[in-house]
Amino acid sequence: MSLPFYIIDVFADKKYAGNQLAVFLDAENLSSEEMQQMAREINFAESTFVTKLDKENNKAEVRIFTPAQEMQFAGHPIIGTSWVLMNKIFDHSPSEIKLEVPIGPIPINKTGDLVWLKAAQPKFWDTFSKIDFTFFSNLQVSDFENQFPIQEVTTGSAFVMVGLSSKRALENLVLDKDKTDEWLKQHCKTSHRGLYFYYLEGSKLFSRMLCIEHNQLVEDAATGSASTCLQAFLLKYHLPEFELTNYQGDYIGRPSEIYFKGKLTGDHYDINIGGKAQFVAKGEWEA
Repeated sequence: MSLPFYIIDVFADKKYAGNQLAVFLDAENLSSEEMQQMAREINFAESTFVTKLDKENNKAEVRIFTPAQEMQFAGHPIIGTSWVLMNKIFDHSPSEIKLEVPIGPIPINKTGDLVWLKAAQPKFWDTFSKIDFTFFSNLQVSDFENQFPIQEVTTGSAFVMVGLSSKRALENLVLDKDKTDEWLKQHCKTSHRGLYFYYLEGSKLFSRMLCIEHNQLVEDAATGSASTCLQAFLLKYHLPEFELTNYQGDYIGRPSEIYFKGKLTGDHYDINIGGKAQFVAKGEWEA
């Protein structure tokens, strides 16, 4: 069985930046095991599989896999898959489409060269002590910012938001893999466990996402799902409405820009992240 696929760089102003994504079409006859094997083979942060396509109504059903597991929601795969569908698959390059992922439907719209997704409502889980992090990282208590809590947040995939007091602390961050893994397993509520370190400077965010995958400490170039969590977090604790740019991936040679546009009205979170995508390649995969 031969499947068409595309490779896209997401949250990138140019090729060979941002977060890589493989998008597989015509995947309705693949088993979950086959999708997982293909995601492991290509070994990007995530790969997507389009299992149902409704060209008449500009809708698609999509499954998302890391090399290790299936995801219920992930930002850069949704943005990248939407770009492929809008620009390569659906007729007339529609400006609005809808993707169905495991957590539910995700509205997508395009303005200029930016593709935007609207995230689900967040849930705010446990808060943690700064002292915890000094046991499995090189951070000192003075390296943390003091305005906001350290908290696990989810909009479909969960991440622990960890604010730092300087860009230097973010740049020099070092984690002990085994101690980090132990802490994550003890404290995080889901099988997907990640730490999102950030430094807020005016209208700019600088961030790093680290997690344990296949017993390795992994850093992601651009994490859309973590960005939706961080946007919700900042709407709750910082400002009820804002627009800013989140810069991620600089420390692993994949500079990324994730655009935030959020508003909190009462208890309703309007969470939107946007990004550019760059077409890299297309081909046929022998499954």
